Amino acid sequence: MALVNVEAKDHILFIGLNRPEKMNAMNRQMYHDIAAAYGRLNREPELRVGLVYAEGDHFTSGLELDDWAGVFANGEGLSLNEGEMDPFGIVGPAMDKPVVYATQGICFTCGVEMMLNTDIRVAADNTRYGQLEVKRGIFACGGATIRLQEEVGWANAQRYLLTGDEWSAAQAREWGLVQELVAPGEQFDRARELAEKVARAAPLGVQGSLRSSRIARTEGHDAAKARLFPDLAPVMRSEDVQEGIQSFLERREAVFKGV
Repeated sequence: MALVNVEAKDHILFIGLNRPEKMNAMNRQMYHDIAAAYGRLNREPELRVGLVYAEGDHFTSGLELDDWAGVFANGEGLSLNEGEMDPFGIVGPAMDKPVVYATQGICFTCGVEMMLNTDIRVAADNTRYGQLEVKRGIFACGGATIRLQEEVGWANAQRYLLTGDEWSAAQAREWGLVQELVAPGEQFDRARELAEKVARAAPLGVQGSLRSSRIARTEGHDAAKARLFPDLAPVMRSEDVQEGIQSFLERREAVFKGV
């Protein structure tokens, strides 16, 4: 049985954690399977958006620490195989395409850190989040110490990073860490609806918007402003822009090709 289910359909790459009998605890093989799927999403032109979800009652109980101890102890960190992209966004380049994320039940440590490297998040209202590393003798090393304070504010982040306490889906929604709360069992369907909307939008426009937003976040507003029109110019020469104009004139939904 595959530890990660990967399926491409309607321009969406579905990436599903599939170890429910172990509460989707992430071992190194699962990490590389997810990283390979991310690489495929970024590489294949027909794929426009990813959707990460999990089978079973829980998203993930976190990393399988005994399998990862050697990686953490070597001082070198994560390594990727050819064609892979880091789902934590710690090593290697950033994704060019957006990822939608759907959680339920327990979503601890690596589950939160993968989520922080995604773009639209849906949560079942029974989701419990936590960075438990300080209760295990270590500290978060998959991006939480870098991104969580950006998302929820410094003191909110430290409140949970330094204690290892859990926070609720309602708190995550209040902070803006997740965008929508749904009843348990509905998180995948709602995330798929959002992914389908992204997939129907103009791919070059979506990727340009994501790139500009990331530049603003990582390099600052001035850097993002400087790139706006230079990056827009090649998009304006695309067939999709002509389709967008024509669909507006004809009062119909545009059908974009990504060229």
